[in-house]
Amino acid sequence: MNPVLTFDTNGIGHCLHTDAIPLQSLGTLEVRRATTIEFNPATQQWEVKDAAGQTLYSNPSRSCCLAWELERFNQ
Repeated sequence: MNPVLTFDTNGIGHCLHTDAIPLQSLGTLEVRRATTIEFNPATQQWEVKDAAGQTLYSNPSRSCCLAWELERFNQ
């Protein structure tokens, strides 16, 4: 999947970080995580959580969680 960089009406860019886009060339960056991916020992699954801590997706495979995150947020 190709990296996607979008800008809102205020001129703020949004994307999943990738080294394929040299973001520093645009100027000073402010970076915020869209999600965290953590292992839950109780369920034995990796969980993708939003900033509020809500589980958005889970899977025994961390790679599947990363792929889900990329598909979900790289639009």
